[in-house]
Amino acid sequence: MKSLVIAEKPSVGRDIAKVLCCNKKTNAYIEGEKYIVTWAMGHLITLSDPEGYKDIYKEWKMEDLPIIPNKFKTEIIKQTRKQYEAIKSLIHRKDVGTIVIATDAGREGELVARLILEKANNKKPIKRLWISSVTDKAIKDGFNQLKDGRVYNHLYEAALCRAEADWLVGINATRALTCKYNAQLSCGRVQTPTLAMILQREEEIKKFIPKSYYGLEIEANNIVFQWKDKKSGSNQTFQKEKILEKEKLLKGKNIQIQEMIESKKSVQAPLLYDLTELQRDANRYFGYSAKETLNIMQRLYENYKVLTYPRTDCRYITTDIVPTIKDRLKACSIGPYRKMAGSLVNKTIQAKANFVNDKKVTDHHAIIPTEQYVPLERMSNEERKIYDLVVKRFLAVLYPPFEYNQIIVNGVIEGEVFVAKGKTIKHLGWKEVYGVEKEEVSFEENEEEVFFKEKDQILSEIKKGDAYAISKIQIREGKTKPPTYFNEATLLSAMEHPIKYLQDKKLAKTLAETGGLGTVATRADIIEKLFHTFLLEKKGKEIHITSKAKQLLQLVPEDLKKPELTAQWEDKLTKISNGQLKREEFMNEICVYTQHIIHEIKEVEGQFKYDNITNKKCPNCGKRLLAVKGKNANLLTCQDRGCGYREIISRLTNARCPVCHKKMELFGKGEDAVFRCSCGHKEKKTKFEERRMQEGAGVKKKDIQRYLRKQQQEAKQMTNNIFADALKDIQL
Repeated sequence: MKSLVIAEKPSVGRDIAKVLCCNKKTNAYIEGEKYIVTWAMGHLITLSDPEGYKDIYKEWKMEDLPIIPNKFKTEIIKQTRKQYEAIKSLIHRKDVGTIVIATDAGREGELVARLILEKANNKKPIKRLWISSVTDKAIKDGFNQLKDGRVYNHLYEAALCRAEADWLVGINATRALTCKYNAQLSCGRVQTPTLAMILQREEEIKKFIPKSYYGLEIEANNIVFQWKDKKSGSNQTFQKEKILEKEKLLKGKNIQIQEMIESKKSVQAPLLYDLTELQRDANRYFGYSAKETLNIMQRLYENYKVLTYPRTDCRYITTDIVPTIKDRLKACSIGPYRKMAGSLVNKTIQAKANFVNDKKVTDHHAIIPTEQYVPLERMSNEERKIYDLVVKRFLAVLYPPFEYNQIIVNGVIEGEVFVAKGKTIKHLGWKEVYGVEKEEVSFEENEEEVFFKEKDQILSEIKKGDAYAISKIQIREGKTKPPTYFNEATLLSAMEHPIKYLQDKKLAKTLAETGGLGTVATRADIIEKLFHTFLLEKKGKEIHITSKAKQLLQLVPEDLKKPELTAQWEDKLTKISNGQLKREEFMNEICVYTQHIIHEIKEVEGQFKYDNITNKKCPNCGKRLLAVKGKNANLLTCQDRGCGYREIISRLTNARCPVCHKKMELFGKGEDAVFRCSCGHKEKKTKFEERRMQEGAGVKKKDIQRYLRKQQQEAKQMTNNIFADALKDIQL
């Protein structure tokens, strides 16, 4: 009998088939002597829409709500029906005795496979492959340690509960809001609190009133000292008069050195990457969206197999990974990493607590390089950048700590304390990985108010008891700054750690343990959806909330705006996956909650008004079009939910302005299309393309790579032929 292996994507299916020696290829599966490997394409089965239960639900009516099915139905996704039918026929083949679930190892991966098996009415025993990378070695090891599928029954129940609960709340609340206010309004347990956080930030910025603060700085013996308040230890005050009085006291005085404290400091490398931290850094350094980073990571994981599973919320590895580190170092000992990785290969690798912790690893460990050969020359520029971030972070945790001596000098003038700081680097340690020029790079997000920064100086010749005349006195002034608008990096941070926005602080621990709003796998899609439904817009790198979103937040039930709802759900879903809570109990609570929010929407008094209606009419239905701003485009859309007409007015392109080199917007279509830049430059698209062709920009990266490979092959063949001709007459 054969085993049928169900992978989540075709690329992973091909990798597994190669390891299992399956050679007979078809469009839907690859077969061998012992195994048949097939694949889903993400989800093949989804929960049915309301109209799948009754025809009357095709028309959205308030009186039909809430819609609560006695039993949830599933349906085959039309675009991938052919693949589902192929898998179904394989499941029921007489020579197939066992099913091996090889979808992504996690809650959603379990749901993908189980929905297929349930829809196909599978009765055969199930095994589970649970791996974090798709290298040959990982796949072989995984198949040697297949687990009984029943072990993951509770995980499947939790995944199904999450999907059904989101269906009940999201579909019912969205229909209720849309029907009541005759507008395209959607809400959900994650997207609505995310909008609420962005609105709260914007309101904080608008209400913010800047305050002036002051500090005092003196110079003596070529050393800069800063005044410090004896009570608070702060180097600033909001009382200008206080600083002016102190300035008068200092004139013509000496500073007496009271103490000099020298201490050794050691700083460990930042933690390994999980997906959210990687998305933050990619946005911060390269401007990539969360979705772009995830897509790049998927290619590096699936196509190149050089990085481990991307959808992880863990920043540690387990002890069983430690013996594989040297093989991983050898694999990435290429190009710019050859020297750094090579220096570690011959050293003993210790399982340090700053990157190895079995207790903190759940489904998947941190993102690290695999043992697979790294084809840097085949990678795109974007792929190289993401790979570079992960490899350098991996190398950094293996390097020694950054060590330096810190010197703090305390001086006194007329009873007032003045402080100078110095730093002497003893050992760069992990900072060597990032280069000396990036020594002061900040790796963690910090949005706290920063006042006067203390400068590091050379303080080697100072002694306790010395007195120096003051050569310069300076009053420093600054203004408090409002919170910054969210960008994708900081929004991801807020979604992961929304504790600041919790009203019930008791749930903070639960939300921290369950990973915040959304999951590492879904946050990117949630942000994209908010842009797509015109609830968010971008101004430069800043994310702003739209008028539509502000009105939505006034109309939506209060509970749906709070991160607490997700904390409560995730706490219960975790209990379901651990077998501590019954699925039926959770779903009964959700049904009652759904009835409550529909009643609230029906009873509340409110109004929705479009403030972006244009005079242009929809060519399909004749209603006035709405002017909206998407993530990278300005559009006209029909206000009728059922019509769905969209027209792009302009879109931001990657074409650079020849004057200021900023990205230009493209207006119009065909021969009338025109590029415009914020600096005032205009250029017809046809002229732009002619100019770019003359500059040699018409050649694609793939064409260049193909040409270089061809040149290498020809050079190799030529070399071989020369030697062959020279040696052909020699007899040994």
